[in-house]
Amino acid sequence: MDADRMLRRKQVEYIVGLSRSSIYDMVATGRFPKPIPIGKRAVAWPESQVRAWLTASLIERERICAASRQNI
Repeated sequence: MDADRMLRRKQVEYIVGLSRSSIYDMVATGRFPKPIPIGKRAVAWPESQVRAWLTASLIERERICAASRQNI
């Protein structure tokens, strides 16, 4: 099994299209994966968790859009 690549914050921001503050707000409310400490002042996210979150978010967005189209 391959080791999961760890993504630093800037990479996560780029992939998910959210700002630093949005990411940390969502982490605080349990709506985004928590980062893992990788050093004294450094954190990273497992790429698989970020990609899974992104996929789930896109699926939810499509579900909401489909539901709103049915109500038109």
